[in-house]
Amino acid sequence: MRGDIPLRRRLRSRLLGLSALVSLCSIVATAWLVVSLTAVAIGHERGQVLADDARIYDTLVGFAATHPDWSGVGPTIGALSRQTGRRITLTDEARHLLADSGEEGRRPAGSLPSTASATVDALAVDTALARRAGGTLFDRIDPRAVGPFRLTGRERAAVAAAASWVATCLRASGPPQDVAVTRTPNGRTEVEVGGHVLETGDRCGLDALLRRTPTESRALAQLSRLVNDCLTDRHAPPVQLADDLTWTPSTARGAPDSRSVATCLSTARRGQLDPYVAPPALLFAAAPDQKITTFFDLSDANRMRITGVTVAVLLITVTVTFVAGTRMVRPLRALTGAARRMAEGDQSARVEVAGDDEFGRLAAAFNLMSSRRQELEEMRRALMSDVAHELRAPLSNVRGWLEAVEDGVVPADENVISSLLEEAMLLQHIIDDLRDLAAADAGALELHPEDVDAAALLAQVARAHQGNAGSAGLELRVRPGQVPSLYADPVRLRQAVGNLVSNALRHTPAGGTVTLSTHREGAEVVFSVEDTGSGISGEDLPKVFDRFWRAEKSRSRQSGGSGLGLSIVRKLAEAHGGSAHASSVPGEGSVFSLRLPG
Repeated sequence: MRGDIPLRRRLRSRLLGLSALVSLCSIVATAWLVVSLTAVAIGHERGQVLADDARIYDTLVGFAATHPDWSGVGPTIGALSRQTGRRITLTDEARHLLADSGEEGRRPAGSLPSTASATVDALAVDTALARRAGGTLFDRIDPRAVGPFRLTGRERAAVAAAASWVATCLRASGPPQDVAVTRTPNGRTEVEVGGHVLETGDRCGLDALLRRTPTESRALAQLSRLVNDCLTDRHAPPVQLADDLTWTPSTARGAPDSRSVATCLSTARRGQLDPYVAPPALLFAAAPDQKITTFFDLSDANRMRITGVTVAVLLITVTVTFVAGTRMVRPLRALTGAARRMAEGDQSARVEVAGDDEFGRLAAAFNLMSSRRQELEEMRRALMSDVAHELRAPLSNVRGWLEAVEDGVVPADENVISSLLEEAMLLQHIIDDLRDLAAADAGALELHPEDVDAAALLAQVARAHQGNAGSAGLELRVRPGQVPSLYADPVRLRQAVGNLVSNALRHTPAGGTVTLSTHREGAEVVFSVEDTGSGISGEDLPKVFDRFWRAEKSRSRQSGGSGLGLSIVRKLAEAHGGSAHASSVPGEGSVFSLRLPG
């Protein structure tokens, strides 16, 4: 492991490189800021020019929509020129001057640009320049062009009085509402509730307000005739127009083509409105003679400003880099110290976890590794102690018998030899169990699976343990279920079920019953061994599959067993892709289950 000082030097060099890189980026960012602000200022200026163009165009289109010619447009052009600082010239399509905002009042045609800024036509509005927010362009016809639909003074007064009455009635009746009175380009007054125009209804006299005036009826009838004449020329059936210019078939001959109706309606509206609007005109708007201003220029004051901003950015960068470097080094130094203590044998070495950043997660991972290492060391020590304890007892017995025979205290008869053989078999059993567990832990436990008859396997296990059950005064029952064959290692499976049966026989008092059964649950085959023994307490139940664990705290072998049988059962089940479980009711008995994939 490298020392702390080289690590600190490497970190310091990396931080210095990072600081230089950040400083360079800061300078580039400052320059970019200056250029961007200048570009933004230029963009704002261009946006203002475009907004002025749209304003001039919209105002002149509105004049054309409400006047039959261009006479009297001079004051409007003069006001627009003063507001925008632009020189505005208006000519007809032959470039004959109609109006000019210049001081001389007239502009020679030869001095005009070759291309006009826009064509002002209320019946063919340029949608790119149109800025009307209060109306919808219908076939590029300006909504202010109403022609014969414009109400007379008496009709406007009558409709306005009806609208005022409706609005007052709506405000007085029902819950409070946002009621407003607006006027359309043709002079009709409308009532809005919550921002929506009332178009249907019979309360507060709304039907009288919505009733069409004589002027509107005549204009709509004229427009209907023009549309139907056009449709007749196209050999299409006539239609009936509504107030909002939607249409429905007026005869039973069928409906005309929608495209034909739209074309005829557009042509008829232009023909109807043409006498009431000014003819198309060419608009020339010269750009104002003014300098584009920016936030930054190359004056001495702004040079100092740029320099000051650059220095401030550098100072902030250095400060932030120093603070960040300090915060980076501190947790790394703590981790290095903890790792050194762990290498020296301190199993309790930990570091403080501060925050949820990369260093915090690294510290948490180190603490988890240290805790796991400490747990594994404790398990290793406990395992060595358990193995030594398990081997000491039979070896002590063998040594005791042999010393007694050697001293002549006990004759070397058949009983002594039988006792020595029993202890040797116990030692062999413990060693075999340890070997199986070691192979399972290493993933080297060999299985030879084949089709196994579950009922036949239970019968074999029962026959093998019938003698032990009879000598212990227990009844061993088999309750096979309707389970087809499963794919497993028959030898290892008999070993696992046999271990469960041996465990049940040891912990069931005389006169009790041990029952073997099998059944299917979904995709699993379950082998169960149920006894009527003393049972296992709830706090001990999770430990039954641990190595060398016994319910008797004295670890005596009066009830037999090496303390490894159930651990081997669990390992064998996991090797088959299954699991082992235990449930118990203290004083009534226990049920051990082996679940294997079917």
